[in-house]
Amino acid sequence: MSTLLYRLGRFSFRRRGRVAAVWLLLLALLGGAVAAFSGSTTDKFAMPGTESQRALDALAREFPQASGATGTIVVAAPQGKKLDPAAVAPVVKEAAAVPGVVAALDPFQVGAVSADGRHALVQVQFDRGLNDVTAAQRDAYLKAGSSATGLRVEHGGEIMTTAPEVGGSEGIGVLIAAVVLVVTFGSLVAAGMTLLNALIGVGVGMAGLFALSGVVELTSVTPVLALMLGLAVGIDYSLFITSRYRQFLAEGVERDEAAGLATGTAGSAVVFAGATVVIALAGLSVVGIPFLTVMGLAAAGTVAVAVLVALTLLPAFLSYAGTRVLPRGQRAGQEASPAREGFGYAWGRTVTRLRVPILLAGVVGLGALTLPAQDLRLALPDAGTAAPGSPAREAYDLTSEGFGEGFNARLIAVVTAADAKATTAAAGQAAALIQQTEGVLAVAPPQTNPAGTTALLTIIPKAGPTDAATEDAVHAIRAKVADIKGAEIAVTGATAVGIDVSGKLADAMPVYLLLVIGLSVLLLMLVFRSILVPVKAALGFLLTVGSTFGVTVAIFQQGHLADLVGLDVPGPLVSFLPILLIGILFGLAMDYQVFLVSRMREDYVHGDTPRQATINGMGHNARVVTAAALIMTAVFGGFVFMDDPIIKSMGFALAVGVLVDAFVVRMTLVPAVMSMFGAAAWWLPRPLNRALPNLDVEGERLRDHLAATTAVPETAGVGR
Repeated sequence: MSTLLYRLGRFSFRRRGRVAAVWLLLLALLGGAVAAFSGSTTDKFAMPGTESQRALDALAREFPQASGATGTIVVAAPQGKKLDPAAVAPVVKEAAAVPGVVAALDPFQVGAVSADGRHALVQVQFDRGLNDVTAAQRDAYLKAGSSATGLRVEHGGEIMTTAPEVGGSEGIGVLIAAVVLVVTFGSLVAAGMTLLNALIGVGVGMAGLFALSGVVELTSVTPVLALMLGLAVGIDYSLFITSRYRQFLAEGVERDEAAGLATGTAGSAVVFAGATVVIALAGLSVVGIPFLTVMGLAAAGTVAVAVLVALTLLPAFLSYAGTRVLPRGQRAGQEASPAREGFGYAWGRTVTRLRVPILLAGVVGLGALTLPAQDLRLALPDAGTAAPGSPAREAYDLTSEGFGEGFNARLIAVVTAADAKATTAAAGQAAALIQQTEGVLAVAPPQTNPAGTTALLTIIPKAGPTDAATEDAVHAIRAKVADIKGAEIAVTGATAVGIDVSGKLADAMPVYLLLVIGLSVLLLMLVFRSILVPVKAALGFLLTVGSTFGVTVAIFQQGHLADLVGLDVPGPLVSFLPILLIGILFGLAMDYQVFLVSRMREDYVHGDTPRQATINGMGHNARVVTAAALIMTAVFGGFVFMDDPIIKSMGFALAVGVLVDAFVVRMTLVPAVMSMFGAAAWWLPRPLNRALPNLDVEGERLRDHLAATTAVPETAGVGR
């Protein structure tokens, strides 16, 4: 592989104009495709096969009038006063006049007025699903009740669900990444070129994703996840190759040859690292959850583009940049100052000398951080975690104030039978059983479709949408109505959908974790020709995942130090965060593993003692890995400033995961274990060694190929 990439790097370097033109043309074409074919994203998380989804499908088929999007307008009188029906009537009238609304219910007629008479709920039913509601309809809905004087009117319900917006705050991470690049390279040209290369890759990946949004349903989180990953890995991959290119230039290698060597060596590790991320993300499809499959494939596609851009467009940019990628003192043929051993060597010696206490401290420390993960709870976010001051959050808080948390967690029991008589009987029996269920506050009288074959029972739980008591109530309701004969009864609603989604994802997480661990062992065995190295990497990955979960649960669920991340309401983690985190962190962990340990293996194979090879690996690569980890942390951390709770928690968890894995696991525990086991770390049974293919990530075959065809300086350090 390294020989093929060497040729690709030289070709891209020498044909820089053509390569750059192809990528810019592709970016322009995809931009045009976005304008012509892009569609809207959705905030609905469908889960085929679950009870809640079956009920929604039955509603769309048997009771279409009740299957559209819903809204809730909350009206409140000033403190100490009561609502007057005449004062609320204009709100109902204006809501009914919103385009697409089929019904707006007067709260005084349906009993949706609080016990103190100060609050009322106007239920609004649209004729189409959430994805089909236009921005104009949503704006008209927001204006309903604007003529009411002396009353507080807030607009909530699922109709107020909006996609997270990517604003200027996320650029903070990119700015920090730029500063890290300048400090690492000592050259504005090298830093700017690396950043520009990554941004073009992100542009191509995002444009391709949005161009497909017209034919593939994307959740609103999907583009943000793709952007987050594309930026992080794009900058890191370009950083690795540029750093290797500069090293070869400093050793006297010609520029085109240096580009080929950098692409063949560092590029091989980039291909492997990128492939692990892509495989892990694409592997989300085995979970069998459609929206998660789309999220994984979209992010994987963006990462794949980042790899291709790093291998082709970056060498072209290096050709344009000339020697300006070097620090000023090394340009124009000036001799570089004698190399000094940096912090990486000192840290490597310290870790190998104090390996036992460092290993114990690291494992115990990460184990302690993992403890809060025992309380992990999963749920889909609700309006209660929306940004303070947003319409959805204001409506949620006002509803809770007037009626209690349960009115924000309404459930629907869908009763379907062969005829009207059977439906009426089953609905009455179900209502009685549900009313007796612990955790249920009230059950509304049944509503039936014109044919009388389907009835709806609105259920008000006592607790909020993401409360554990509400989840228990849903399971208890389902258990009680399961024995009713002559009808099919299913519980649905946004709260029930969230419970079903979270349950299925929680069940899938251990299976996916085992899949990822098994994959990591196999891939690293191919790369490093070792048994211990893959096992150690997998165990280290478990420490990374456990501690990341623990810290995230402590802050986002338990509320410790929540103010530091701008979180005002702690709650369960978004249901798909853990499984996404496993897939993404796996790829990034293998990234740092390859860049650090490949140099250790190379030096060991060429005669160094195991301890010295470990120190050399740290000394040569610690600086670059540190810069890469800081860049990824900065990019992910920039998304913590978003108001959307899903993106905020995702950015935070990924930033913490990268910090833990890079600095604690890979740069501390890995060298400690490697030096402890010595030569045994590189043992591989002979039959297995013969059976496994040689991926040549370190560039050994490339070195042999060049030695046979050209004269490459001995100091060129292929594979370093």
